[in-house]
Amino acid sequence: MTFTSKKEADAYDKLLDLSDELTRLLELAPVELAEPDRERLAFYLASQREALAALLRGGKGAPNEEKSPKKALKQVA
Repeated sequence: MTFTSKKEADAYDKLLDLSDELTRLLELAPVELAEPDRERLAFYLASQREALAALLRGGKGAPNEEKSPKKALKQVA
């Protein structure tokens, strides 16, 4: 990825570091996730850091944003 400033690059590095930590946390979860799914979920949670932090502090849900249609979840054995 190419960034226009050191600040943007540092912010993205911080996002990747948080994503790595969340991936390790998800590895310990009582739910089995395939590695690519675990990494995508961790990256999503890291990118939603502010909303997640607010929820963990007992706040309200994520801000109302226009959401794209979600794919149906597939059942795992």
